[in-house]
Amino acid sequence: MSKRDYYEVLGVSRTCTEVELKAAFRKLAMQHHPDRNPGDNECEHKFKELNEAYDVLKDGDKRAAYDRFGHAAFEQGMGGGQHGFGADFGSAFSDIFEGIFGMGGARQRTSGRERGADLRFNMEITLEDAFGGKNAQVRLPTSVTCESCSGSGAKPGTKPKVCQHCNGHGRIRHTQGGFFTLERTCPICQGRGQVIEDPCPSCSGSGRVTRERTLSVNIPPGVEDGTRIRLASEGEAGVRGGPPGDLYIFLSLAAHAFFQRDGADLHCRVPVSMVTAALGGDFEIPTIDGSNGRVKIPPGTQSGQSRPCESTTRKL
Repeated sequence: MSKRDYYEVLGVSRTCTEVELKAAFRKLAMQHHPDRNPGDNECEHKFKELNEAYDVLKDGDKRAAYDRFGHAAFEQGMGGGQHGFGADFGSAFSDIFEGIFGMGGARQRTSGRERGADLRFNMEITLEDAFGGKNAQVRLPTSVTCESCSGSGAKPGTKPKVCQHCNGHGRIRHTQGGFFTLERTCPICQGRGQVIEDPCPSCSGSGRVTRERTLSVNIPPGVEDGTRIRLASEGEAGVRGGPPGDLYIFLSLAAHAFFQRDGADLHCRVPVSMVTAALGGDFEIPTIDGSNGRVKIPPGTQSGQSRPCESTTRKL
């Protein structure tokens, strides 16, 4: 049986552009794909025809050879592979199938135990807290494992069942004409590999409920503005018994009435008399830890100059 003209198969003219070629193939591939026409041998045959035609015409060199010699260009060893199928036959449609069936990363096996989301909590602390550290309590609403079903999502006394559509794999594979394998997420179990016939009434089958939690956060001495503290496994509970996410505490320092921070140092502005600045002297100032420090002023000190506080030995 003679082969149909490739341009005729795809319904395009010989002067069509790459964009027009791809659009025509995509439209017809969606229409005749075996998954959309189960048991239809005619559609399966047309789909193979489309694959073969597009594999040749999408390649500039192959298309030029076909335009000159027709089907003979890919027979008797003249082309890249037997019957016009080169080594990259399967890759010819990766971009098409990804767009049609959402197959980006389709070969990654999914699991029924979905990890919970990470959470962020913004906490403002004082300069004194940053200096000495503290143990703080935070309260936040989050998803926790449902106690009624222990996170399974099934009604107490029942269990999730293995999905019969994918045999518990969470993905379904289809082999098309022996040329390539198409894999996609199971539409019945949504990739989990299990189905719940009788969901838990407390969590509606998700395996988790929303509760307000109180957590203890240890803030070490010397933290800086923008410091991030990670509390492992304190985020949202996973779906149907999946592992929980993490909780991230982001610290910000509140403005201080007396001190300004510059890296590991503290600065403050203190007025002095003109006599002290000219003749020298000393005076006491409060420090961040609650004690007093002494500052010595040498004779001839100018306005705006800085001097160290001698008794402050601890830095942020």
